[in-house]
Amino acid sequence: MPFKLFGFEVVYAVSSNQVRETIESMAKNNFGVIFVTEDASELAAETIQRYKSEVTPAIILIPSHNGTKGIGLKEIQDNVERAVGQNIL
Repeated sequence: MPFKLFGFEVVYAVSSNQVRETIESMAKNNFGVIFVTEDASELAAETIQRYKSEVTPAIILIPSHNGTKGIGLKEIQDNVERAVGQNIL
């Protein structure tokens, strides 16, 4: 995975329990940013939702090797709209 080349810690999780536990563990270990694939985010939606109101960790949704579902882009658009007052993207 290319993320390892840049020094990212990469964790593979395939079940909803694994995804939730990984996010919780990273949050407890003071990770500032957690990148989660859109596919994995669907397995732990409630956990991700809980961290949306927190400053850290910032959970960023990215496309998987299967391509994008548009979930991550929608999140960015919603955050920009909330910050600016309108969707400028």
